Amino acid sequence: MSSTTKITVWAALIGNLLVAITKIAAALFSGSSSMLSEAVHSIVDTGNEALLLYGMWRSRRRPDAEHPFGFGRELYFWSFIVALLLFGLGSVASIYQGINRIVHPRTIEHPGAIYTVLGLSLLFEGVTWVVALRGFRPLVGKAGYLAAITESKDPPQFVVLLEDTAAIIGIAFAFIGTWASIHWDEPRIDGIASVAIGLLLCVVSVLLAKESKGLLIGERADMKLQEDVFKIARTTNGVVCANGLASAQLAPNQVVVALSLQFEAHLTTAGIEQIVVDMEEKIRLIHPQIFVLYVKPQSPEAFAATQSRIRGKAYRGSDARAAGLPDSPNT
Repeated sequence: MSSTTKITVWAALIGNLLVAITKIAAALFSGSSSMLSEAVHSIVDTGNEALLLYGMWRSRRRPDAEHPFGFGRELYFWSFIVALLLFGLGSVASIYQGINRIVHPRTIEHPGAIYTVLGLSLLFEGVTWVVALRGFRPLVGKAGYLAAITESKDPPQFVVLLEDTAAIIGIAFAFIGTWASIHWDEPRIDGIASVAIGLLLCVVSVLLAKESKGLLIGERADMKLQEDVFKIARTTNGVVCANGLASAQLAPNQVVVALSLQFEAHLTTAGIEQIVVDMEEKIRLIHPQIFVLYVKPQSPEAFAATQSRIRGKAYRGSDARAAGLPDSPNT
């Protein structure tokens, strides 16, 4: 877990707490539906950051007899819970509040207080958004931010960034809804703005849930890591061919890799063990996040039969290409 991630989450927690307090006061003072939705949004975000910090703390526990691979996936579990809370407490509550205000319109009072609070909220959220953006930007490649979020193995980084982005857009919705309601003397517009905020949170929560679920149930490691490991294994002295590999992300800095290799026939057990030790040292110099490396001596034919039995079809072809590995074990 990087220190940048911790700083990002702590900054978001403090910022959202300040925003929540100001929005609650403004909502109670003015009777604005969209402001109340924004207050609920900020309260949920504050709780979400607290859960992320709790998940980060729990994930750092050392392995034990019952959990030999450690507790890294606790972070992914709590990230998934955050996505559910964002939907259940943020999106649904905002949509309900908005519909209620559309059905039972109420004139907005003290709009000056609302604009002041929205300005302060934008300042607080803007600061935390910049912190989150700076922390996440190094992960963004040529494919863009959405691809970086999809490939990221560190949920707190993109969770905070998406939450803060949604918060800033939500502030804009609340401002437009408040201004339009007062300008045209139509309180229902305020309710429409609240529904828009709820729908925005729904989209963000679905994206977060999708990405967190993939990591929680066992997503593969980064493609670059897999390609590096496969290349080192294939070019190691004593290895006839590298048949394939499987990987699983346990935590942002923990990966399990399993390799299927064919070794030269004349090698003894002790010789194979030494080759594996040397190979593991080379691999960990490049990717120290590899927590466990398993190596299975296996012929290409046995490997293909095993994959066929597991997957119900031959591994060579589309599956091999999808994993970023050569179609032929002897390539």
